[in-house]
Amino acid sequence: MVREQITALRKEMKRAEITAYLVPTSDFHGSEYVGEYFQCRAFLSGFTGSAGTLVVMQDMAGLWTDGRYFLQAKEQLKGSGIELFQMEQEGVPTVVEFLADRLEKGDCLGFDGRVVNAEQAEEISEKLEKKGALVCSKMDLVDLIWKNRPLLSKEAVMVLDLKYAGVSREEKIAAIRQKMKEEGADYFLLTSLDDIAWLLNIRGNDVKCNPVVLSYLVMTKDQVLLFANLEVFSKEVEEELLQAGVWIRTYQEFYTFVQEIPEKMTVLLDKKRVNFAVVKSLSDGVNRIDKTNLTLLPKAIKNQTERENIKKAHQKDGAAVVKFIHWLKTQVSKERITELSAAKKLEEFRGEQEHYMGPSFSPIIGYGAHGAIIHYSATEESDCQIEPKGLVLLDTGGQYLEGTTDITRTVALGALTEEEKKYFTLVLKGNLNLGAAKFLYGCRGINLDYLARAPLWELGLDYQHGTGHGVGYFLNVHEVPNGFRYKWIPKKGESAVLEEGMLTSNEPGFYLEGKFGIRHENLILCVKDEKNGYGQFMRFETVTMVPFDRDAIVKELLTDRERQILNQYHRVVYQTISPYLEGAEKEWLSWATQEI
Repeated sequence: MVREQITALRKEMKRAEITAYLVPTSDFHGSEYVGEYFQCRAFLSGFTGSAGTLVVMQDMAGLWTDGRYFLQAKEQLKGSGIELFQMEQEGVPTVVEFLADRLEKGDCLGFDGRVVNAEQAEEISEKLEKKGALVCSKMDLVDLIWKNRPLLSKEAVMVLDLKYAGVSREEKIAAIRQKMKEEGADYFLLTSLDDIAWLLNIRGNDVKCNPVVLSYLVMTKDQVLLFANLEVFSKEVEEELLQAGVWIRTYQEFYTFVQEIPEKMTVLLDKKRVNFAVVKSLSDGVNRIDKTNLTLLPKAIKNQTERENIKKAHQKDGAAVVKFIHWLKTQVSKERITELSAAKKLEEFRGEQEHYMGPSFSPIIGYGAHGAIIHYSATEESDCQIEPKGLVLLDTGGQYLEGTTDITRTVALGALTEEEKKYFTLVLKGNLNLGAAKFLYGCRGINLDYLARAPLWELGLDYQHGTGHGVGYFLNVHEVPNGFRYKWIPKKGESAVLEEGMLTSNEPGFYLEGKFGIRHENLILCVKDEKNGYGQFMRFETVTMVPFDRDAIVKELLTDRERQILNQYHRVVYQTISPYLEGAEKEWLSWATQEI
């Protein structure tokens, strides 16, 4: 059975003489997570994961997604008529390779150029044009068939106070202008939402769990123009931005402005993040510098104020999660708890914390076999009871004025099998060894990923996701350019040298389909260590403050060094979190952090 939405799209494709239609997971700003208005791929396919690209032709439809979502996509695509393409697996073509192979002379690929980044669109166009196929990038066919499509979000904008941001917007603007001057750029086009929010010290709520504002930004030598919905700015916020030289224009004016940039001007933009429609809007006589966003690295390197605040955020978050785990372990045999009700309870604990602003992503609470679905999200249909046995995987996070948190703990709820304990401990070994790494400055995440995977690789095992991603400051929970992965994937963007102040997740895992899933995640802050004749050494400081479940650890599998790392971490957890607790919760934390 083919989904009605696919059938309706094919009718519109036929009318427009479109051979294949491309639908990525994105908005006009290249966002990973998108607002309801932009959830076209989910509307068409029924697949709700955060990453995936849909291609529809008259005789087939295919969805490409990565290892985090193989199991989820397999389940959600049942009966849809959509074929699953498991990315980065042997023999599986990329979207670009597939299109270049299937489309022939005279065929036409259609897509909405506002939701496809310029780099990918140009790559596709070049390959198809060599075959004589056409590309039409002004086709929002989904809008023609999506009845009652949600409206663009327009949530109120807030200013992030200097005591949280650490550096004023004026200082940030001046620093970026200096970089523009060094590059010889007259204009800097910035369209990624978290970069704009960081630069201007503003936050919003236009994307669920991501405190960003739907907007575009243009910076010149003497102007900063912010294109956004005028309704979302209070008079006070507008005046504060104006004092910093930021002028607000309507969201819809952006493309017209770009079209009117005079010839011979030099424009700096990042084709990995600026959409194809933006690049196509520039006149032919405009000089272009394709370079990584000038804001990307400064945003990733947290300033001193942000680093201090991040630790405060994790103290509060740690207290909430410890209270929750204690509640779950003591109540699971006494009352009915489901995946959804557990998520609600954890949100209550977080909500008690000062300056809590909401979750940083939709909670991933998977009991038993659901834990093997890497980015599982419980629904009313899939919600199951959590029983006093086996493992439950808890991957959740919070947004605070002091920062963004992301933590995964796998918790034993009763009797475990030897298999569960073994893999729990092997994954823990990887987490401990990566978190305790000491390395010379100049290393990238790709140099260190092996530390996390080695205990599994030695047994011929692995996990199909990166070991870590950068984390924003009261911003997006996934942030580039820092991260940990074992192989070079240029388009992932996680390739930067690890700098002092970068915040990265450390989250190895292991998953057995139909049985259980295990993941241990801490956030780690890159800091300087000793400097000697060999150079500057670096290390990580773990900011997440929640114990690992001693009930599931096979201590004989840990080396003496790993036991020492774990015991030291647990001592710090108790010292940091115990002041937030009383009575039974404090007693439990004392037990949970005892040496092994």
